[in-house]
Amino acid sequence: MTDKQLPVSSFQLPAPNIILTGFMGTGKTTVGKEVAARLGRRFVDLDDLIVERAGKSIPDIFAQDGEPAFRDLESAVCQELREPAGLVIATGGGAVIDPANREALSAGGVIICLEAAAEVIVARLAGGNGRPLLSGPDRGQRIADLLAQRADAYKPLPHHLDTSKLSIAAIAERVMGIAARLPEGGHRLIVDFGLRISDYPHSDSRSAIRSPQSEIGSYDVLIADGLLAQAGQRLVAAGLRPGRCAVVTNPTVGAHYAKTLAGALAAAGFEPVIFEAPDGEAYKTLVTVGHLYTQFAEARLARGEPVIALGGGVIGDMAGFVAATWLRGVPFVQSPTSLLAMVDASGGGKVAVDLPAGKNLVGAFKQPAVVLIDPATLKTLPGAEFRAGLAEILKAAIIGDPALFEQLAGNGPVSLVGMIADAVRVKARIVERDPFEAGDRAWLNLGHTFGHALELLSDFTLRHGDAVALGTVAAAEMSAVLGHCDRTLPVRVRSVAGRLGLPTSHAFDPSAALTAMATDKKRRGRRLRFVLPVRVGEVALVEDVPEAAIKAAFESIQSKERTDPRSCA
Repeated sequence: MTDKQLPVSSFQLPAPNIILTGFMGTGKTTVGKEVAARLGRRFVDLDDLIVERAGKSIPDIFAQDGEPAFRDLESAVCQELREPAGLVIATGGGAVIDPANREALSAGGVIICLEAAAEVIVARLAGGNGRPLLSGPDRGQRIADLLAQRADAYKPLPHHLDTSKLSIAAIAERVMGIAARLPEGGHRLIVDFGLRISDYPHSDSRSAIRSPQSEIGSYDVLIADGLLAQAGQRLVAAGLRPGRCAVVTNPTVGAHYAKTLAGALAAAGFEPVIFEAPDGEAYKTLVTVGHLYTQFAEARLARGEPVIALGGGVIGDMAGFVAATWLRGVPFVQSPTSLLAMVDASGGGKVAVDLPAGKNLVGAFKQPAVVLIDPATLKTLPGAEFRAGLAEILKAAIIGDPALFEQLAGNGPVSLVGMIADAVRVKARIVERDPFEAGDRAWLNLGHTFGHALELLSDFTLRHGDAVALGTVAAAEMSAVLGHCDRTLPVRVRSVAGRLGLPTSHAFDPSAALTAMATDKKRRGRRLRFVLPVRVGEVALVEDVPEAAIKAAFESIQSKERTDPRSCA
C-alpha cells in the first residue's frame, strides 16, 4: 500500500452512478463534469465511449453506417454501464428512448433528465456542428420536432431538472441533491478543507477519505425542508457508525425538535442522549462547557460517539467546542435551527466560547462530519431572530454574490431554501480556499470588527445579527471615507439593510466602542484589521486605519435616541 492509498473495506459497495440524460443542449456534459469534479468521481460521456468502440466520429458513424448502427453501439455501451461504479455519466439525447437502455442505466444508479425551454436549446446550439440529427434548413423546427417525438420517452424518467435559468454551479448542486435523495428543491454543497480526492486515486468515493476524527477532507452541507426527520440516515451516509451519540440543545429548541431528531437517529440505529444548555449568548462560556463535560463523563460518552448540535449559533459554537476537546476530539454534526446559524455559524469549522474580555476568545477549528440544514425549523423562530439572520445573508451577498444582493434590494430571492444555499455557497467557497483563516477567510469578518465591539458594550444583549448589520454599514462608510469605494456604496448598503428590517443606527458611545474594539480577536499583533467593501462582490482587508476614521465610522451608525439593545429596531 502506498503512502497515499487508504484502505477501503472489502464489503464497501461502489456508489450508484449518476446518469444525466435529456435533449441535446440541456447541459449534460458540462454539468456532468462539474458534478464529477465536486464528488471526486470519474466522468463518462456515452458518446465518447461509442466513438472509442467504433473507431470513428459520430457524424462518420451516421454518414457511413446509418443511425441504426449508432443505436446498436449505444445499446451495447448502456449494457456495459448497468453496474454501480460511482460514475457520473452523460448520455446522448436519444439513448433513453429504448426501454432496454433505460433499464440498464437505471440498474446502475439514478437517472436525471435535464430539460430546457425550446428557445433556450436553440440559442445554446446556434452555430454548433457535428449533430447529424439537426441537419436541415430549419434547425429550430427540427429541434421542436425531436422534442415532441421524445416527450413520451423522457416523461417516465424519475427525476427532471429544468436548466434554462440556472448556473452550472446551481444545476450541479441540484443534481447532487437528487442523487443524495434530498427532498425536491434541496441542495447539496460539498466543502473541501484540505485533501482532494486526486490525492487518493485508488479510492472509489469521497467516503473513502472521510474520517470522523480527521481534520482534513470534506463534508456535505445538505439543505432541504424535512431534513431533520432524515438525520439518522444522513449521518450514516456521512460515514458515522450507529451507536450512542450526544445531542446538545437548549430547552426552547429541544421542546420543538429534539423528539423528531431523536426518532430519526434511533430509526438508523443511533442511541441519542440529549443534553440541554441554557439559552442565550450570555451562557456561551467555559462554565457551561464545564457542565457539559461533567454530564458527558457521567454518561460515559466514548471516543467515536458523535456530538450533534441542535440549535442556533450559541449551541453550535459550544457543542463544537466540546466535540473538539472531549477525549481530544470526537465527531461533530451541525443541525442549525436559526437562520443566522444556517448561513454562517454552522459552516466552516470555527467553534468558540466567550470570555468577559470579549467574544469567541477561546476556540478551536472543528470541521463537522456533515451539516444538516432544515429550513422548516425556521417556522418556530421569532421574527426578530429571523431578521437578524438576514444580516449574514446581506454580508455574504456583499462579499461574493452580486446577484443575491440585487435580489435582496429588489423583489427578494425566489425561495428561502435557494437564498440559504446562495449565502452558504459564498462562505463554502472561501472556506475551501482558506480553511484555517490564513488569508481570504478573513473576508467573512465583514462587519464583525465593529459588530463585536457593539456586542461587548451591550454585555452581549445586542443580537449578533443586528450587530453585524450595524458593523457592515459602518464598514461601508469607512470604506468610502478612505477612498476604497464609491460614495454610493454605503448608501446602497444602508438602504438594503433597512429594507430587510435590520438596524442602521444604534444608541451607544463611540469612544467606549473604540476601547471595546481593542480586545477584538481579529487583530494582527497590535493592529486592527478591517474588511471593507470595494464594490458589491469584492472586499479588501485593510490595516493601519487612523483612529479618527474608525471613530467616524462608529459615529455614522450612532443614534442619539435610547435603544433597547435586544430589539435594536
